[in-house]
Amino acid sequence: MTTTDNAMMARREVAEATNRVISIDIFRGLTIAVMIFVNALAEVKGLPWWTYHALAHVDAMTYVDMVFPFFLFIIGMSLPLSVNQRLKRNPSMAALWLHVALRSLSLIVLGLILANAEKADAARMGISGSVWALIALICAALSLNVYPRWERHPQYSSILKIVGLAGVVVMFAIFRRTTPDGHVAWIDFSYPEILGLIGCSYFAACLLFIPTRRWRWAPLAWFILLTAFCAACTAKAITLPSHVPIYFWPFGNGAMGSMIMGGVVISYLFLKIGTFPKIDRPITLAIAFAALSLIAGMLLTPLGISKIRATPTWCLYSVAAATLIFALLYWICDIRRWTRWAFLLRPAGANTLLTYLLPDLWYFLLVTLGITYLDTHLSLGWPAVVKTLLFTVFMLILAAGLTKARLRLQL
Repeated sequence: MTTTDNAMMARREVAEATNRVISIDIFRGLTIAVMIFVNALAEVKGLPWWTYHALAHVDAMTYVDMVFPFFLFIIGMSLPLSVNQRLKRNPSMAALWLHVALRSLSLIVLGLILANAEKADAARMGISGSVWALIALICAALSLNVYPRWERHPQYSSILKIVGLAGVVVMFAIFRRTTPDGHVAWIDFSYPEILGLIGCSYFAACLLFIPTRRWRWAPLAWFILLTAFCAACTAKAITLPSHVPIYFWPFGNGAMGSMIMGGVVISYLFLKIGTFPKIDRPITLAIAFAALSLIAGMLLTPLGISKIRATPTWCLYSVAAATLIFALLYWICDIRRWTRWAFLLRPAGANTLLTYLLPDLWYFLLVTLGITYLDTHLSLGWPAVVKTLLFTVFMLILAAGLTKARLRLQL
């Protein structure tokens, strides 16, 4: 790469950085850091109940139960900005919907890789599930990476993306598993992991948001309607067919869509989007929105409080907590400009997909190499918590280093 290319790349990165809302990146980075921590902590035994997901039959929720909602909330916050920027670059609605469809499909494919790794039959495939998943994720990274320009070989990025995509196709083609009744089967589509659920929920939210994006109060209306739909489904006033997969009805019972729309509401309060200017006193309005969400959640507690059952109270409490945390981060990071404390969170927030996949890549690599020391040592009680904290910091440092090395995954 020439010096001119480096200068152009630097100018683009500076421009992009100045256009980003710092608090959104830090909020996203904080959420993914907590996700890495709680996912690793789930394997630790002997800790208080509130360090794990609440059980399905218990009317309760822990901080762990709010990590996934925070992801959905942040997707909602970013949705108006990304749609507005894409339409500025290319006003074609067909191109926008193609991007939405490809982004959703990519998340589902990544989720299916993670969900099927442990189901792979090594005897039928010739490779273990960990090797299969490691190769599939590396190929996916090749196809999703944002490559710098190279004047000598301007087509190299397209070649690498095609090679990566072909690799994913091959990995899916060779996958085999054995069902409980002894039959040979292909990919199990029943649960596309968190990434797949995010992909379906993102597509559902776009179906509602994009056609109504010019109406300022539409996100709030959708938030209320989806919450009401969730309450009706939870109360059995509306019964969804149990055999209809999320791919054909991405709204589910409305829970995940409502949390995305909650993020869109807050995005409209804090950010200048399209022709809509920022609203005066957004923090005050955000606190009011959070308070109303808490009150509504309390009123709906007879329907239960559960992440596993996707109750409306779980959604509303999570949206309220996400709103208050973002409002605080916005005051700290965008108003007061105190951001140095988040030096490890910002790269993770700006390079979310890579940071999300790093723990899985690390796990599959260790399994492939036969390294089990970390699994068998310091795996009980508070010493394991320290190990988990160190692992989380290591993942954040690794994400920051890879981001600095211009490895950045983008859907």
